[in-house]
Amino acid sequence: MLKKDRWRLILVVVVVVAALLFVFPVRGRIRLGLDLKGGAHILLQARGTAENPLTDDSVERLLAVLRNRIDQYGVTEPVIQREGKDRVIVDLPGVADPEAALELIGKTALLEFRHVYESTGTVPPGPQRPNYDSEEEFLEAQARWEAVRGQFDRAADEMRLKAEKDPDKVLARSEEREAYLLGQAYVGGKDLEDARTSFDNLGRPVVTLKFSSQGAKLFDEATAANVGRPIAICLDNKVISAPVVQERISGGNAQISGRFSTAEAQRLAIMLRAGALPVAVEILENRSVGPTLGSDSINSGIRAGLIGAVLVLIFMFLYYRTLGLAANAALVVCMLLVFAGLIGFRATLTLPGIAGIILTLGMAVDGNILIYERMKEEIAGGKTPQAAVESGFRKALTTILDANITTLIAAAVLFYFGTGPVRGFAVTLSIGIVAGVFSAVVVTRALLHLFQSRGRGKMEAAPSGARGKRR
Repeated sequence: MLKKDRWRLILVVVVVVAALLFVFPVRGRIRLGLDLKGGAHILLQARGTAENPLTDDSVERLLAVLRNRIDQYGVTEPVIQREGKDRVIVDLPGVADPEAALELIGKTALLEFRHVYESTGTVPPGPQRPNYDSEEEFLEAQARWEAVRGQFDRAADEMRLKAEKDPDKVLARSEEREAYLLGQAYVGGKDLEDARTSFDNLGRPVVTLKFSSQGAKLFDEATAANVGRPIAICLDNKVISAPVVQERISGGNAQISGRFSTAEAQRLAIMLRAGALPVAVEILENRSVGPTLGSDSINSGIRAGLIGAVLVLIFMFLYYRTLGLAANAALVVCMLLVFAGLIGFRATLTLPGIAGIILTLGMAVDGNILIYERMKEEIAGGKTPQAAVESGFRKALTTILDANITTLIAAAVLFYFGTGPVRGFAVTLSIGIVAGVFSAVVVTRALLHLFQSRGRGKMEAAPSGARGKRR
C-alpha cells in the first residue's frame, strides 16, 4: 500500500471512530419535526390599526417578538416564518398544551399601571340551593342577590357613560367582572426592564417586575400620589389586580399578584419580558398533529429505509462480489455520517427528511457503480488492477461531482424557498450528498487499496463486452 493510500485509510478510520462516538447512543439525540413528534401548527393573520398600521417593519417586529416569546417558552426547533405580506406560520413540535401556546402567542401583553377613579367592587357569589332549608328561602335570597347585582350593573353603566364622555377615562373589568373607571397610565410596559416569576408569603405564584430608571422614577411618583388609594395593574386593558398603595415605593420594583397558576405566571412573565406585539394578530388556523401519527410515520419510514438498504446491499454484493463488499461498507459509513451530520448540525428530522435519507442510499451507491464501471473499462483495455482503480476513480470523479453538485444546488433552493418539512428534506438530502460523495470517493478507494495490499480483490480483464469479474 502506498503512503498516500495509508494516510487515506487512517483518515477513514478516524472519521468513522469519531462519528461512532458522536452518534451513539442515537435515541433522543436527533430532533424530530412537527410531522414526526406531533405538536401545533398555527397560522396567524396580522391586523393593522390606525394607530399601528401594517407595514413590512411591523410584521418583522412581530416575528421578532413571537420568536423571543417562544424561545423563552422552551419549544425545541420552532418554525416561525412569514407567509405573504401579513401572515405568520408558527410550527411548535412537541407542544403538549396548544391552548397555552396560543395564549402565549396571541396576547398583546400591553402592561399599564393606571389611576383608579372608582370601581364597582366584586359581585358576591349567588346563593346555592343546598344552603337553604326551603325553596322559599332560596328564592328570597336569589332575589336579594339579583337586586345587588343590578346595583353593580347600574354602577358599571354609569362608569361607561363617564368614559364615553371623557377621552382620558376608560372602562375596564377584572376577571371577576368588577368594573373600574381608569384614568391616566402612570407606567407602561416600555419602561419595564425585567419580569420574573416568584412566590409570595403564602406560596402563591406572582410576577415580580423591575422597571428601568425612567420607569422607576414614574412608579415612584405614582405611588407617592396614591398612598391609601388603589392603582390598577392592567394587561391588555384587563385589570389583573388593583392593590391599595400603603406607602411610597421607590427603587423600581413591583409585583403582580392574582389568581395565577405557576404556568400562567410564567407565561405572563415571558410575554412581559418579550414585549408587546407591534400589531394585533388573529388566529386563522390551529391544527394539532398527534404523536400517534408521528410514531406511525417514524415506524413506516424506518421500515422503508431498512428494506431499501437491505435490497441495495444484496444487489451490490451479488453484482460486484468483493467490490460490492467495499461499496456496502462505504454505504454503512455514509449512513453513519448522515446521522452524525443531523446531530452535529442540530437539524430537524421530518417525514420528507426520512425520504431524503432513503434517496441518499441510492445516490451513495450510484457513485460506486460509476467508479466500478470505469474500472471495468480500464481492465478491459489491458491495465493492471492497481492502474485500473486509479484511472477508474479519476475518470468517474468528474461525473460524480457534477451529478451531486447539481442536486446540492437544488437542495439549497428547496431550503431557501421551502417551509417546515420541505426544509427538513433539503437539509437531510444535503447532508446525504456530502456523506455519499465522501464514502464513494474516499472510503471505497481506501478499502479497495486495502484489499489489494492484502492480495484480495484482484481484478481480471473481462471479456470484450462483459463486466469485470472479481475473485
